[in-house]
Amino acid sequence: MDWLRQLPIGQYVAGNSGWLRRLDPRLKLAWVLMFLLTPVLAGSLWRIGLVVALLLITLASGLPVRIWWRSLLLLLFLGALVGLFAMMLPTGENAATLAVRSPQELPGASVTSLSWELLRLGPLRLGPLALGPFVVSHRSAELGLNTSTLIFTVVHSVNLMLLTTQPEDLVWALSWCLAPLALIGVPVDRLSFQLLLALRFLPLVQEELQNLLRSLASRAVNLRQLGFKASFALILSVGERLLANILLRAEQGAEALLARGGLWLPPDQFRPQVLLTGASLWLNIASAMLLLFVLGLRGKYGAL
Repeated sequence: MDWLRQLPIGQYVAGNSGWLRRLDPRLKLAWVLMFLLTPVLAGSLWRIGLVVALLLITLASGLPVRIWWRSLLLLLFLGALVGLFAMMLPTGENAATLAVRSPQELPGASVTSLSWELLRLGPLRLGPLALGPFVVSHRSAELGLNTSTLIFTVVHSVNLMLLTTQPEDLVWALSWCLAPLALIGVPVDRLSFQLLLALRFLPLVQEELQNLLRSLASRAVNLRQLGFKASFALILSVGERLLANILLRAEQGAEALLARGGLWLPPDQFRPQVLLTGASLWLNIASAMLLLFVLGLRGKYGAL
C-alpha cells in the first residue's frame, strides 16, 4: 500500500545527480512556461514535438530512473486514455456535401474529395441495447491528439521542475520575476510565501490519502460484497474524511504560524547558493540560447 510514496509527483527529491539540478531556477521556470504556453493555438506537429522533447529531456536528464519512470508511465496511460475518449466524442456536424453535377453527364470526369470520417465502429448490438456508431473524424482525431499531448506536457514539465528544484529556490525565482509588480503595490512577498506553503502542503495531502487507503486495506474491505449503494457511501465517507483531515492540517499550520507571530522570511533570503562557474555557467548559457531558438521555431513553424 506504499505505492503512493513511490510516485513523487510534485515533490522535491534531494540528490546531486542530473544536470537539471545545476540549472538556474529562473531558467527552469522559463522553460516550464514555454511548455505551458506554446501549445496554445499550435498545430499537432508542434504538440507532438513538445512531447518528444520532454521524453528526450527526461531520458537524458541523468536522474535516477526510479524517480520518474512510474509517474511517466502513469501520465502516458492517462494521456492516451483521455485522448481515446476525446476521439469518440461527437465534435459537430459532418461537412456539407456540395451540389455537383452527376459524373455520368461528363464523360471521363471523376469527382474526388477527402473522406470526412477516418474510422467508423458499429453500431454494435448487445441484446436490446444498440451502441454506436462510433465515428472518428479528422476533427475528433485532432481533438484527442491535442488533449492527450496537452495533459502530458503540462503535468510532466511541471513535475520535472519540482523534482529537481527546492521549494525555496522556486519561491525566490518567482519573486525575482514578479519584483517589478511590487512597484505598483502587488504583495510579491505574500504571494511567494503562499506558494511556499502550497508546495509544502502537497506531501501532507499525499500522506492523508495514503493513511486512508491503508486503513481500508487493513480492514479487508471488499467493494463487490458491499454492493453499489454501500460502496458508493463508503467512497463518499472516505472523501469526506480526507477533506476533513486536510482542513485540520491547514488549521494546525495556520495556528502554528500565528503562534510564531505570523512573520515570514523575505524571498531574498531564499536565494540559491548555486555557483554559476565553469560547466554550470556554460550549461545555463546553452540552455538559455536553446530556449530562444525554440521560441523562434514556435513563431515560424508552430502552426503546422
